[in-house]
Amino acid sequence: MTMKKRRPVNQFELSDIFRQYDRQYIKEYRLQPGQYKVMSCIKNCRTAALGGHREHCNNCGYEQNAYNSCRNRHCPKCQTLVKEKWLNNRKAELLPCSYFHNVFTLPHKLHPIMTYNKKFCLNILFSSVKETLQAFASDPQWRLEGTLGFISILHTWNQKLLEHFHLHCVIPGGVLSFNKKQWNPSKENFLFRTDSLAKEFKKRYLKKLQEEYDNKKLIFVGKTDSLNTPEVFKNLIKKVSEQQWIVFSKKPFAGPEQVLEYLGRYTHRVAISNNRIKNISDGNVTFSYRDRQDENKEKELCIPATEFINRFLKHVLPKGFMKIRYYGFLSPRNKKKIIPLLRSLIAPGVELPEKLEETTSEMFLRLTGSQINCCPKCKIGTMIDIGDLSEEWEDTS
Repeated sequence: MTMKKRRPVNQFELSDIFRQYDRQYIKEYRLQPGQYKVMSCIKNCRTAALGGHREHCNNCGYEQNAYNSCRNRHCPKCQTLVKEKWLNNRKAELLPCSYFHNVFTLPHKLHPIMTYNKKFCLNILFSSVKETLQAFASDPQWRLEGTLGFISILHTWNQKLLEHFHLHCVIPGGVLSFNKKQWNPSKENFLFRTDSLAKEFKKRYLKKLQEEYDNKKLIFVGKTDSLNTPEVFKNLIKKVSEQQWIVFSKKPFAGPEQVLEYLGRYTHRVAISNNRIKNISDGNVTFSYRDRQDENKEKELCIPATEFINRFLKHVLPKGFMKIRYYGFLSPRNKKKIIPLLRSLIAPGVELPEKLEETTSEMFLRLTGSQINCCPKCKIGTMIDIGDLSEEWEDTS
């Protein structure tokens, strides 16, 4: 993909911070290979370093360079079209029912373990939440008795870019009966008790973590070395088990359209967007954040640039790690057959948003109101590719 859009004057970008302070950061912090790759991708995104092609207007003769995007999933400039394509595909899976939004959060005391065991610990997070929700859906006391379907979306940050591991779950309000012949709807404004969910989630997560430790699959380096002592690890698990874990239930969505609006905000979000970066100067970065403890007011925080980079890179996911996962009747192997069945069981004939069949150019026009290849000078002609600037570079990690 190539992009030509110029940034507004005085707009700061994440790539600017990497270009100015990457060497200083490498001197102060230990950089992992995956983090280096992400930093390199974002730093070089839509620059000559990644190559591109020369374009010529067939009307006025204007020429320009069009540089390649890095396509890295952590890049704040490369998610819009990917997100739109993903959202379009989700339209084919919407159901004519209410939807719920639950958030499962890991306590901060587990962060030292997660530093060097991110893949293990996050996989356990997904599996524990899945098992917890399906166990509740099967339990007769909740009056559903069937299989849930839901989407889980991982976020690892808070507004200040500090580590905050939590899973957003978007859940249709009901279950498919075990004999697959009936839709059992939940109450309109209630799915499961969050305090009960939290207790079951905690029990399942800590059990899996203990098993990983007993099987010597966890890694301990540097400051976490002491946790490799059975007594110390056992003491940590005891403290965490005594904590009250948090499962938060947000207000149910009014319908499928609200679900799409929510998913559009959350699914392909990166730790920080460029529009939150307010200033870069004197070795510091100033960025905006919303203070959840003060009525969600917008405030600004100024920290050293190397600390900013360190906070951002902590949210780089392991290569190939899936941050969006689908379960139950929404899992890839089930949804093709089950979704049409559920629509017929819940409300046959109800109109839902339809999946669009559109090209990238058509999508760009719908999102921006302009043609992707329109000449920026005369606004009439079409920009024609007249040759590569260099061999195209691509990254899909």
